[in-house]
Amino acid sequence: MSKRIIIAIDGPAGAGKSTLAKRVAARMGFIYIDTGAMYRAVALWSRNLGVGWDDYHRLEQLAREAEIELTRDNRVLLNSEDVSEAIRAPEISQGASIVSAVPGVRRALVAKQQRMGETTSVVMEGRDIGTVVFPQAEVKVFLDASPEVRAERRVKDLKARGVEADFAEVYREMKQRDERDSTRPDSPLRQAPDAMYLDSSGMTESEVEEALLRIARERTSNGKEVQR
Repeated sequence: MSKRIIIAIDGPAGAGKSTLAKRVAARMGFIYIDTGAMYRAVALWSRNLGVGWDDYHRLEQLAREAEIELTRDNRVLLNSEDVSEAIRAPEISQGASIVSAVPGVRRALVAKQQRMGETTSVVMEGRDIGTVVFPQAEVKVFLDASPEVRAERRVKDLKARGVEADFAEVYREMKQRDERDSTRPDSPLRQAPDAMYLDSSGMTESEVEEALLRIARERTSNGKEVQR
């Protein structure tokens, strides 16, 4: 009998969730779902339409109406348009953090995320995957790193994409985002009671990947074939 497996990776911005999720999904043949990209897509669409990030009612409408597709080659399509690069702009990153705190937006996107994980094995990363989206996930990891390391990673990532970035500014924005994510009333960032904690501060990408694969093997070694 085949069995679907859900791997949930939660943690703060810059902890390395996306990199880890992509690597593990590729190793295991699962679908990678970047939930943060979905909030970024809503933030981008609202900005393009001139909808303020404080217009909760309209934001919820956009979140419900948005057709968001995450492809196997890690592209993000919003209403059939490739927005993979546009959603990574620093302004949209900040907007996504603001938009994600809107309860109606979260409800709309959580419903979409749950549908994505209903038919196939997935590696899903975000802020509330193991606590709200898939509390029944077989494998849960809370990936963390020190604020300094996370800010350094974000600066490196931005510069690699040709975006000028100042460490002090990125660090300040990251601390603000941490505060918003952990104190919002709806689905705050927190570690699920049954999630394994991984601090990636002093680890290479390969080391973090192997650590998660070991956890996955331990949690799913029940002799059943995994449905991909």
